[in-house]
Amino acid sequence: MSTIHLLNRKSFTATAGTSILDAARAAGIVLEHSCRTGRCGTCRTQVLEGNTTTLLAEAGLNAQDRGAGWVLSCARSATSDLRLGSEDLGALAGIVPRTLPCRIHSLERLAPGVLKVLLRLPPNAQFRYLSGQHINVIARDGTRRSYSVANACHAGAPVGMLELHIRRVDGGAMSRYWFDEARPADLLRFEGPLGTFYLRECAGQDLIFLATGTGIAPILAMLAELGQRPGGRQPRTVTLLWGGRTPQDLYLKPELPGLNYVPVLSRTGWPGATGHVQDALLQSTPALADCMVYACGSLAMTDGARAAMHKAGLPSGRFHADAFVSSAAAETLVTARH
Repeated sequence: MSTIHLLNRKSFTATAGTSILDAARAAGIVLEHSCRTGRCGTCRTQVLEGNTTTLLAEAGLNAQDRGAGWVLSCARSATSDLRLGSEDLGALAGIVPRTLPCRIHSLERLAPGVLKVLLRLPPNAQFRYLSGQHINVIARDGTRRSYSVANACHAGAPVGMLELHIRRVDGGAMSRYWFDEARPADLLRFEGPLGTFYLRECAGQDLIFLATGTGIAPILAMLAELGQRPGGRQPRTVTLLWGGRTPQDLYLKPELPGLNYVPVLSRTGWPGATGHVQDALLQSTPALADCMVYACGSLAMTDGARAAMHKAGLPSGRFHADAFVSSAAAETLVTARH
């Protein structure tokens, strides 16, 4: 039995062979996480003292991270007492995932390869989540796929509908269902809420959102929540860079009073910002000392943005990301997103 200590003086015990993340959860402590498979890197934490052993391949870390003592809490088990460079996420302490039934309320094409799905919840579901979290939709054959919720849960009030933005994946079983077979009133199940991607307190800060493709979905929920927060809890500025290949990939216009919205396309000939969203941001040479960055999209984007932001001066602990796997692999992994 090992004791694991966090920066905010909380601690919990872990048995051999149990991941740090699972041990924390069993103790009622929530640490940063998303995929729970060692791929996305969201649960990265620095081991300040002690030793661990690997349970899963840590694809979400590079050699430089490993050399600096970073590990993935979903993929490591303690072999001694530990001191980690992390704190628990108190805002998630009362958010407990459940499995609930739902029905498809409506289906709407937002773009040729993007579908908006509204799921209707039972009247007594009392479902609450934090803006930015995701759910696992469970198909009739048991197939599970993860999708971010695009509408906000205002002030913790229960919601009756969940909005999902679903990207077509060629040859994907769930894509075939959503785009070719799904009909209003279809009965499904879902598990959630899941993940630790949510909007923290941001009063007086400069908020930066980075999104690619349907990674805009949880950002929309966060923007909607910001629109409902009182003035004393508002950020100083809000900037959103949303990237795609062609104009039709940016299938709606994000809205928030005072929002600085920058569409970014990789296709040549576009008169606006081009290239990677993080590079387009840094070309404006922002002062990052008072910034908080939220990124959602491909793993390549979130990893690249994290490295670029910190290199440019973003303080530690100010970058939050939710990554999803590439479309080529998306339908072979239960953690596939969007």
